[in-house]
Amino acid sequence: MLEVRPNCEACDRDLGPEAQDAMICSFECTFCLHCAKRMSGHCPNCRGELCRRPRRPASSLAANPPSTGRIFKPHLSKGVTS
Repeated sequence: MLEVRPNCEACDRDLGPEAQDAMICSFECTFCLHCAKRMSGHCPNCRGELCRRPRRPASSLAANPPSTGRIFKPHLSKGVTS
């Protein structure tokens, strides 16, 4: 099951489970669409492809809550502006 991480690793922007512009790689590194575009659609951690993260239906959130652990790597935002 996806962790559904709560933020962009590069700019720390909130990306809730309903976010339509959350992008992830196969390791679930999470970025907002803006930062993903600046990274040419590739994860800076693993170089994997960044794809749109599926949204978790609201009816499933109580039994399967999203992650609350934030991952923020400020060095990834170098040259990226929100």
